[in-house]
Amino acid sequence: MPAPKYEPIYKEIRNEILSGVYAFGDYLPSENEYTQKYGCTRNTIRRAIGLLSAEGLLLPQHGRGVQVIYSPETGKSLFTVGGIESFSEAASRNSLRVKTRVVGFEEVTADEKLSRKTGFDPGKELFHVQRIRMFGNKPIIFDENWFLKSEMPGLNEKIAAASIYRYLENELGMTITTSKRRVSAEKAIPEDIRYLALHGLDFVLVVTGQVFNSRGVMFEFTQSRHVPDQVCFIESAIRQKIS
Repeated sequence: MPAPKYEPIYKEIRNEILSGVYAFGDYLPSENEYTQKYGCTRNTIRRAIGLLSAEGLLLPQHGRGVQVIYSPETGKSLFTVGGIESFSEAASRNSLRVKTRVVGFEEVTADEKLSRKTGFDPGKELFHVQRIRMFGNKPIIFDENWFLKSEMPGLNEKIAAASIYRYLENELGMTITTSKRRVSAEKAIPEDIRYLALHGLDFVLVVTGQVFNSRGVMFEFTQSRHVPDQVCFIESAIRQKIS
């Protein structure tokens, strides 16, 4: 299934913002300039700009244009709550030296208990992947994912150690469109103590999420367990006009 026309435009503009081609306070080129550059319609450009605005990178201003409101943060690693961003993308955006270690990779079939936990129907074949995310030499995220096997039958441990999203988008041509996420503070479990550099902390920040592709298929359920003093989250929101 071909990617929507706006997707490569969205990605290119996003990369230009994150890499500093357009800095905080700058205005993007006009719609006319973009339609000429990409050979597309205004609606295609508006869809790309809308996605970037929803991520908190841009602010359309009536009569003035589209302003960049993203500014790089320093200190802790930053993950966007509600956005769709892979670990490697977040690391690249924040200029972090990272690596991933796979500590579990197996095929499972969803039973009633796992179905209630993840949202996958009973009987669905899943990949169960456990990974430790390292910033430098510090293990600060323990990721536990369940992926729908029918959407990515060729997934393997080597891909999981690199970037699953890169594999899905670049090799399988999947368009990842929607995520639902919840952040909670939870008491550390044995796996957290075993895998993470908690340094005496007895709780972690847990991001639980379901991710959907452009066909409306939920292909991922994930629980990412973060060392709380090493990670902060940014949430972007758009206020809707009330008439």
